[in-house]
Amino acid sequence: MNRQEHLQWAKERALEYVKNGDTQNAFLSMQSDMSKHEELANHLGLQMGTMLLMGGNLKTESEMANWIEGFN
Repeated sequence: MNRQEHLQWAKERALEYVKNGDTQNAFLSMQSDMSKHEELANHLGLQMGTMLLMGGNLKTESEMANWIEGFN
């Protein structure tokens, strides 16, 4: 998969968790899937997401979905 295809795949998988109300596994899924692609493994959005999560800013489904959908 190229970078864009892999990113879309990672987003879709993570958003499935969000739809089921499981924001914790949505976050973990996004991090795990992004780390599997050389061009996405060190994406700054992952570091920012960790800081947001630790600060309590990704606790709702809406917040998590916005974070996931914001990747490009």
